[in-house]
Amino acid sequence: MIRARRVRVVATLGPASSQQDQILELHRAGADVFRINMSHADHRLMRSLVLRIRAVEDVVGSPVTILADLQGPKLRVGTFGEGPVTLANGAAFTLDADPRSGDASRVHLPHPQILRALQEGDRLLIDDGKVLLRVREASPKAARTEVVQGGEVSDRKGVSCPDTLIDVGAMTEKDRSDLDACLDAGCDWIALSFIQRPEDLAEARKVARGRAGILAKIEKPQAIERLDDIIDLADAVMVARGDLGVEAPLEAVPGLQKRITREARRAGKPVVVATQMLESMISSPVPTRAEVSDVATAVFEGADAVMLSAESAAGRYPAEAVTMMDRVARRVEEDPNYRAIALAQRVAPDATGSDALAAAARQIAETLGVGVIACYTTSGSTVQRMSRERPFSQILALCSRVDTARRLGIAWGVFCVVVPPCADVDEFIARAGAEVVDHGLGRTGDRLLAVAGVPLDIAGVTNLLQLAFVRSTDER
Repeated sequence: MIRARRVRVVATLGPASSQQDQILELHRAGADVFRINMSHADHRLMRSLVLRIRAVEDVVGSPVTILADLQGPKLRVGTFGEGPVTLANGAAFTLDADPRSGDASRVHLPHPQILRALQEGDRLLIDDGKVLLRVREASPKAARTEVVQGGEVSDRKGVSCPDTLIDVGAMTEKDRSDLDACLDAGCDWIALSFIQRPEDLAEARKVARGRAGILAKIEKPQAIERLDDIIDLADAVMVARGDLGVEAPLEAVPGLQKRITREARRAGKPVVVATQMLESMISSPVPTRAEVSDVATAVFEGADAVMLSAESAAGRYPAEAVTMMDRVARRVEEDPNYRAIALAQRVAPDATGSDALAAAARQIAETLGVGVIACYTTSGSTVQRMSRERPFSQILALCSRVDTARRLGIAWGVFCVVVPPCADVDEFIARAGAEVVDHGLGRTGDRLLAVAGVPLDIAGVTNLLQLAFVRSTDER
């Protein structure tokens, strides 16, 4: 299914969208990638969702991408003996290693790694930032704090440490079990939550062994400090604005979104913008004007994908939310300013033959008005390089492996077709021409740019750029 837009739409599955007919409806409305949130899905549900998505894939006849989002470490306070407490501004409050129930003066913090890492002056945010504490004294046994912004605190509310690098990995035992299950089920992408440093990606990469792409969710200030290194080790990144907006100042989030998007673009890694994009559509059939503008900004900025969370997972109007996301993206890409911004944001290719070839293909296509750039790919690297260039021509990816085609579903502007392995370049060009005609991308006699690595089916090599013509059936 060829979309009338280049940016991808990610839809989270949930109670409102977990049945096969609902998934098919979302796909036809515009969803390219389906997200399974492992914070709310057990292994049995995850496997059933994967099977339903693959059944939809069979119905539509094209690859569909599955993103499994691991929960990550959840840091929470303990319990209170007599119910919720209200902390007043300026009051003293202690978080400690004592497992007894808390009160208005103290509470158990069942995370020794936090107590070991805290330093005087560090901030602690409780319940998504509703309560703000500042550390006055810190030891491995207790952190004595002053309440800067008071409010009610109840059992097991979340704790965030925006100033503290915590000695805890991005993966918990639950995540390790979920990762194995998601890989066995055939998920195409694995999203890692609460990344702080590039080392947090190492364990997942080692386990995945190339069976799925690794997406790093940028939602902690510590990740911003190591952003280049994290992007370098990840296969894709997500601007997870929800938690990022808790730990970083709200007014800083738009600038961080732009920075993360541009750094990922420069590195040629897909970038997903997520959280509260059409939040009001959880309960309303139409979004606010500000939400529409928010989606449009992400598209103008050059994101590879924009994501729906509760809007499609638990909202009253999941299909309408996907349709709205699709409509906004298409309108933005038709805007004359979109092309001007895309031109202005292009970056110089890396000093490699493959990147130089991709840049040359884009320039030739624009100079000659070539409508389709056809890429033959095994690993997806050729297509990723082409997507990084943001050509105005359609990128047609001929993939000899279905897992590669599915993984490329998150990349900007790519239409994937799974084909049998081609024996040589002539067969690839003939096959590309046939797909161009079959999918209405062009006609016999149209120019076609072919990009590939020779020998074919050798991953990681892009060394061929050929200007060809779409041939008639008799000539193939």
